[in-house]
Amino acid sequence: MTRHFLRDDDLSPAEQGEVLELAATLKRAPYSSRSLAGPRTVATIYDKPTLRTQASFAAGIAELGGNPMLVDGSLAGIGKRESVADVARVLGRQASVIVWRTFAQSAVEEMAAYAGVPVVNGLTDEFHPCQLLADLLTVREHKGALPGLTVAFVGDGGSNLSNSWLLAGATAGLHVRVAAPEGHQPEEQYVDRAREIGGQTGATVAALADPKAALDGADVVVTDTWVSMGKEEEAAARLAAFADYRVTTDLMSLAARDAIVMHCLPAYRGKEIDAEVLDGPQSVIWDEAENRRHAQKAIITWLIEGVPRSSGAAS
Repeated sequence: MTRHFLRDDDLSPAEQGEVLELAATLKRAPYSSRSLAGPRTVATIYDKPTLRTQASFAAGIAELGGNPMLVDGSLAGIGKRESVADVARVLGRQASVIVWRTFAQSAVEEMAAYAGVPVVNGLTDEFHPCQLLADLLTVREHKGALPGLTVAFVGDGGSNLSNSWLLAGATAGLHVRVAAPEGHQPEEQYVDRAREIGGQTGATVAALADPKAALDGADVVVTDTWVSMGKEEEAAARLAAFADYRVTTDLMSLAARDAIVMHCLPAYRGKEIDAEVLDGPQSVIWDEAENRRHAQKAIITWLIEGVPRSSGAAS
């Protein structure tokens, strides 16, 4: 059976651990896996602006011995000029893996249904699962074992990154707190799913309005832009709504003394995070950006080399 990575809970807790361990190995020894030797081709499609996703996949695919084939989404007209299903059938015969950074989660799910090869979600409006593998790898590097750590996500609780932190964090056994203003809280379906996963891993989940309560004693503090792609027309209203959720040095003083700060970038200093925090000693943001490459190499290798002897994906 072809496995895909479309959302964070496509991996069981044991499988997530395997992928993170492989990512750590590949970071120590970047050329120890040649899972794409041949070279085998990975089709990469970008419908949204990209820097880290495109750069890290291109570099990582090359390090695995493969060929990163860039498919221009605007020229292909996926879902307009040709149906998603037809594009999937074509690319599945040209590539060993398909990576798609796009808008609708339903689109990557349709691609996976027809491609016949592993499909990896490079980002959708609903989830950012490759980012979370990189984030969890970064937390492991700086804090050690993941289970039992407390993560505070501050900002837009209705974002793809928040959704992924809920699911991936619960899968890793973290205590995840999401602080967001009313109207921007996470959807109940993601909170409920994270709590369901937490029943297996010991994770807990809290959706809060008070950022100070979220940061109280937190080991990891996460934020993201308040104006995600596609929501630019809401910029003024969002800046007003999120004014109390900026990650400042005062807010950081409530977290654990050795807390780390994360941001998936691009960052807007003075808006969601102050420059002295983003560029300060608690920031691990550049490690996080680098780790996209190692984490994505790991998930590609894990998918194409077959499912290891762990339990199946979380249901």
